[in-house]
Amino acid sequence: MSQRLILRAFPRTLTPKQVPPSFARTYASRATVPTSSTVPESEIRHELSVPNPDPAPDSPTMAFLNERAPYMVPTYVRPPPMMMQGDGCILYDHENRPYLDFTAGIAVCSLGHADAEVSRIVAHQAKTLIHASNLYYNPWTPELSKLMIQQTHKQSPGSHLSQVFVSNSGSEANEAALKFARKVPYQKDANTTQREIVSFHGSFHGRTYGSLSATPNKKYQPPFGPMLPGFRYGTYNDVEAVQDLVTEDTAGVIVEPIQGEGGINVATPDFLQALRKRCDEVGALLIFDEIQCGLSRTGDLWAHTASRVHPDILTTAKALGNGIPIGATLISGKSVAPFINTGDHGTTFGGNPFSCRVAHHVFTRLAQPELQEDVRIKSTLFFSAYDTMNEKYPGALTTVRGRGLIVGYQLSDEYKAKASEVVTAARERGLLIITAGDGVIRIVPPLIISAEEINKGLEILDEAMGVVFVQPQDVPKTKGQQEMASR
Repeated sequence: MSQRLILRAFPRTLTPKQVPPSFARTYASRATVPTSSTVPESEIRHELSVPNPDPAPDSPTMAFLNERAPYMVPTYVRPPPMMMQGDGCILYDHENRPYLDFTAGIAVCSLGHADAEVSRIVAHQAKTLIHASNLYYNPWTPELSKLMIQQTHKQSPGSHLSQVFVSNSGSEANEAALKFARKVPYQKDANTTQREIVSFHGSFHGRTYGSLSATPNKKYQPPFGPMLPGFRYGTYNDVEAVQDLVTEDTAGVIVEPIQGEGGINVATPDFLQALRKRCDEVGALLIFDEIQCGLSRTGDLWAHTASRVHPDILTTAKALGNGIPIGATLISGKSVAPFINTGDHGTTFGGNPFSCRVAHHVFTRLAQPELQEDVRIKSTLFFSAYDTMNEKYPGALTTVRGRGLIVGYQLSDEYKAKASEVVTAARERGLLIITAGDGVIRIVPPLIISAEEINKGLEILDEAMGVVFVQPQDVPKTKGQQEMASR
């Protein structure tokens, strides 16, 4: 389909560049307000009360989706806005509404949307070579592998990681890690009983069968059981339990230094140190899943660096391609690499020159000390905002967790069920946020976000919390609501 035909399929009244990337409340006047007599008055009232109302039932967006969405497998529940274009930390939907993005595509677009240099490299490499298969060398897989290992040694002194397997996603990176963890003891002794994998409650390692089996979540596992055998689950940050949890039969332990989907839970240094010590005692491999928390999101290249505990295997993905699908599994040259042989793992698309060239550029920028320092500085804005919001909405929040630009605001038991309402209220005011764990507001913005954008987003989040947490009779009516009430 030609570009002209594609554009015709998505009719616009304005281009995103014509919409100023600001979030002034005057943007409410640009919102599409349904005028059809079939639209309930309550929906009209709602459209007038928020700056970025979700597309109405009779909107161009819903007309497009109602015709085409039935052809998609419904594995996601999505709100109505359909994202069409991005620019830095801003996304624009089909109806030209701008959204400040505090999600970065779930910690993926760390360099922001439509980055000029990434776009240039994508275009150039697409004209050069996209795929040649792993039957042959290409220059960018080894270049990326060398860069990742060298920077890891530089920024995590003492690391034994020395080789990289490149795949297509985080789940695949974890699949490779789990296979390698079981291969090592088998290579030493084909009759070994050392086959078990240990993971932790609250974790999320992916949705393929191996990674899903390592994700003890009642929402994800039961419909697809039985899970793969040989997985044991422990309690995150329970140092005392490590001794009995990791045994002579344990082949590998997989853990996130910061649990993202589980609620932005941060592993204590004592916990990671206890895992390292126990793995060494029984000859098990320690796997750090840094798919969401790595690549400078915490202000360090790898989230585990602050603990001074080094893994045998490290997995990464998400931000590595800034939106181009890619994952990677880094392995120790001492405890893993000598036991992995030709044919032990493979991939059709993983390591293609297109994704690896993009990732080489992205990794180079994310590894810069200046960017990491900015992340640490900007992080303070989110933690300071917690104190303000906690005082303003007593009883609604209980704690703030995270590090760098992976932050979680924990809602109290009384308000946990309202997490999705906060997400909706924020979105309809021009801010994209997501949830995690049990009632946690998760914030993972692009790492290039400015302090001004952070403050504007926090202002909108505060407004959204006010709408959800404050009793309706206490909320001042907007001008639009006052006009509706007077009709």
